[in-house]
Amino acid sequence: MSLNESTIRYDRVIETVVLLLMATGTVFVFSAGATVSGDYDLSQFYNSTTLKQLIFFPLAVLVMYVVSAIDYRRFSITQRPPGYSLTPYLSFITLGLLVVVLIWGVERNYSKRWMDLVPGSMYISFQPSELAKWVMILFLAAYLERYADTIGRFRSRFIPVCLIAGLVVGLIVIEDFGTAAFIVMMAFLMLLIGGAKLWHLLLPIPVVVPAFVWAIMSSPTRINRITSFLNPSEMKYQAKQSLIAISTGGMFGKGLGRGVIKYGHLPEDTTDFIFSIIAEELGIGACVFVIILFLIFAVAGAGIIFRCRDRFGRLVAAGIVMAVTIQAAVNIGVVTVVLPTKGIPLPFISAGGTSMLLTSAAVGILLNIARHGGRTPLDLNDTVPALVPVSGRVDESD
Repeated sequence: MSLNESTIRYDRVIETVVLLLMATGTVFVFSAGATVSGDYDLSQFYNSTTLKQLIFFPLAVLVMYVVSAIDYRRFSITQRPPGYSLTPYLSFITLGLLVVVLIWGVERNYSKRWMDLVPGSMYISFQPSELAKWVMILFLAAYLERYADTIGRFRSRFIPVCLIAGLVVGLIVIEDFGTAAFIVMMAFLMLLIGGAKLWHLLLPIPVVVPAFVWAIMSSPTRINRITSFLNPSEMKYQAKQSLIAISTGGMFGKGLGRGVIKYGHLPEDTTDFIFSIIAEELGIGACVFVIILFLIFAVAGAGIIFRCRDRFGRLVAAGIVMAVTIQAAVNIGVVTVVLPTKGIPLPFISAGGTSMLLTSAAVGILLNIARHGGRTPLDLNDTVPALVPVSGRVDESD
């Protein structure tokens, strides 16, 4: 089998898996959003998570395919001419939005994470921290490509990237601890696979760990989540209801739409705990099917990474694949009470326009890498500089 045939295969696998996951999510969000009366008030469309999801699904598919048509090298900062790269613009916009949301954001569920782009009865909200999660992956990949041969330098290369990541995390952790922790983990992993020295990565721990401990201790809600997880007798109501839904579903479930836990018993049933609804209505078999889809996504993503010929493409693909699979693992771990309760959506399945559209855009970039990552610099009209292997760097220090 030729290289092109192999990359096309990975491309199609990713498309199929993502479409199946989004379709599954739309069905179960619609089911979880059911009311006792079974009626849907179309006049309250913008207040209905269920009805809005019917719009987000086709829109997310459109976003995925539109972004997949954009050359992924447009996000690299080594491109010519100057100003060609989209990453610096996205980075500055993201930082601006993170500041704006802290000042003028809308508070929901005791957190000021959202911006109402269109206020009023027909509101459209946006969550800047979700954008930051994906922009940081692009920024780190671009940075690690640009300074591939000198990333081993501590003061001139490692400290600056840590300061930038720390600024983003600092703006987010004020209102969204989970996303901030996720970005820290992704930054660590990307710097590690991008060639940074391990001892450099371990040096910030004395600062990062106390900062996160303080962030937990300063919030009674976060403390309660940790203590209830460590003490099963004090398990939170939400976690108990999730386990009830999973256990009563059995192997084959009660039937699509026949679950009862969604009728006011399980908070966030259309978002963070949608996996519990799947378990109750279609059983463990459906849950295994969803997990297998994410595993296939990870394997196909790994194939795209190893087939890609340039450093930037490999790093971006690795970041996207890790972000999706880790987020899915954390969500399923929370729903099954293997991990403490935290608001982490299940990619492509949980309700939420910002998360679904941005994750679909990230997959669009991954699809473009799958289709064009096997090209040589000459194929890209000589816009790509000499390639540096992911492991190749000059171990210099300053």
